[in-house]
Amino acid sequence: MATVAPPVIELVGEASPSPAGPVDATEPLRPAPAVTLPRYAQLLRFNQRQIEFVFRARRELGEVFTMRSILDEPITVTSHPDHVRSLFTAKPELVPSLTAESPLRPIVGANSVLTANGPRHLRQRKLLLPSFHGESIARYTEMIEAATHREIDRWEVGETLQLAPRMQAITLDVIMSGIFGVDGKPAPGTPEHRLRETVKFLAKASTSFVAQFGEVLNAGQEEARGLLRRGVKALDDATYPIIEARRRAADLDERTDIMSLLMRATDEDGELLTDKELRDELLTLVLAGFETTANSLSWTWERLLRAPDAYDLLRDAVRSGERADEVVEATITEGMRARPVIPMIGRRVTVPWRLGDYVVPAGSPVSMSILLVHHREDLYPEPFAFRPERWLGHKPGTYEWIPFGGGTRRCLGAALAMAEQRVVLRTMVERLDLEADRPEPEHAQHRNVTMIPSRGARAVIRARR
Repeated sequence: MATVAPPVIELVGEASPSPAGPVDATEPLRPAPAVTLPRYAQLLRFNQRQIEFVFRARRELGEVFTMRSILDEPITVTSHPDHVRSLFTAKPELVPSLTAESPLRPIVGANSVLTANGPRHLRQRKLLLPSFHGESIARYTEMIEAATHREIDRWEVGETLQLAPRMQAITLDVIMSGIFGVDGKPAPGTPEHRLRETVKFLAKASTSFVAQFGEVLNAGQEEARGLLRRGVKALDDATYPIIEARRRAADLDERTDIMSLLMRATDEDGELLTDKELRDELLTLVLAGFETTANSLSWTWERLLRAPDAYDLLRDAVRSGERADEVVEATITEGMRARPVIPMIGRRVTVPWRLGDYVVPAGSPVSMSILLVHHREDLYPEPFAFRPERWLGHKPGTYEWIPFGGGTRRCLGAALAMAEQRVVLRTMVERLDLEADRPEPEHAQHRNVTMIPSRGARAVIRARR
């Protein structure tokens, strides 16, 4: 085991102030400079190589620029933390989320906490929040550890494997247990097992070129079209039988899983959620809850295995027990900084909005590039280096480290996602010695609104403990 000198703690810096926020309607509008490529060339490059695309745009145009996207209108992109602050802290009615218009809407529907805006979103968020915090997270810990050991037990020394689907197997079991109250893997023949296998199949299929073309075809649509419609039908065919069976369950009033909680909840008029509303909420929680966490873990390993000093620091800390919790946390934080699974989030401003030197009109879509914020040299010295030590003794800034979004739209499952990553990463480091299958880094592949390792975060198992 390598011996690593204690790292020097390097505090995150500060960006120069930049004015941001709503302005009076009489304020002169000033659009940001635009990427000049034809729209479909922009769409293709953004979809295939978002990292290169946005970094080039910032280098040539500045920290605020305009580009064409799957929306029918130009979208303004910013990467300044002051602009992020203005959008995260604004009243929700001034900056509704663009997820209501995202490629996810045809899949998860319009009724979920992710795609809804306004009072419905706030109500659903308030209802679900207790299930993803405090004692609820503590109950998941043993389950996460057991799922991790089950998965690791299947791996052989010398085997080259894709970590992404292995991480998905763990996180899918955890999220389905929390949502549906199933212990471990659902039993074959049950509706829950059918849903689990359908989700796994569609997650794998979604990386194909045909699936990516389907995303463009379904841009701005409320209902799925083409092949995506078949995928949505498969999800529906697996989900509605679960809802039907649970409605008939004699112990519905005593169950504590999220599905049962939603079934007992009523709206402001005292009405229960319809089957369609339940379906949208459940699929959102399953799809968003397992894949983002799994791919965060995959990216952390992809980066870690190409940064020997960082890997040695983590391995020594975990196996010696000295500062283990702190170093595990720092490694996860750095992984999510370097490769945020959701690289961009957006709002639609309902009033004119200042972003530094520019003012966009009311009704404009504005996106915050998490990738660009996380790679600002004024915030993160050597931003392209994987350096977990930058977080030792330092907490992430609310508007400088934003992989979970922020404000009233901050990810509901953030606490669970962090808990899962802590347990899985620590357990893997305790039991395994891993090595990258090749020195070259994996490119980012874009799938719907997420960014995943192009080869599934391949690793070779060199030893077991």
